[in-house]
Amino acid sequence: MNPSHFRAQHDEDPANTRKIAVIQGEYRVIDDPNVVLTTVLGSCVAACIRDPVAGIGGMNHFLLANSQDSKTGSDQVRYGAYAMELLINDLLKRGARRDRLEAKLFGGAKLFDTLQDIGDSNASFAEQFMRDEGIPMTGSSLRGRSARRVEFWPVSGRIRQRMVEDRSVAEQETRLVRRAPAPVDTGAVELF
Repeated sequence: MNPSHFRAQHDEDPANTRKIAVIQGEYRVIDDPNVVLTTVLGSCVAACIRDPVAGIGGMNHFLLANSQDSKTGSDQVRYGAYAMELLINDLLKRGARRDRLEAKLFGGAKLFDTLQDIGDSNASFAEQFMRDEGIPMTGSSLRGRSARRVEFWPVSGRIRQRMVEDRSVAEQETRLVRRAPAPVDTGAVELF
């Protein structure tokens, strides 16, 4: 999809809007119409998932698609499978219904030619996850060569995306990927 499809009609935010940053390894679930979730993505991916009837939604931000090692807790949320599970489970606990969930996916850029294409792996994982879980994607802006700043209003579903040319996003992600343990491929993973 064309990234401009996600730009808001108006660039002005209402005075009562409160922004909450979702950084790598985090997720947030919100039911307040005056809150916007925001993140900056390079090769990382963020899933923006909501239940439009319940008026609740959330965003996650993960670094790598999958990890099969024995790490638990805060380290695991850096990986897509765990980050998706946390986000969806929290939405369901707070009143969302699985059959009404809809998703928009962002990120997965390839920022350097010298690295493996982690962004594509993350994007492919997120797309496959939504297909496997039967959650319709109502939009996406994945892959490409630029980082992006994403703002998501979980209650209304409104999205604003801006492309970011600042190379510091790529440099920061590169350092984090190098410190992350390499995923171990042990075959299929059953989620939920």
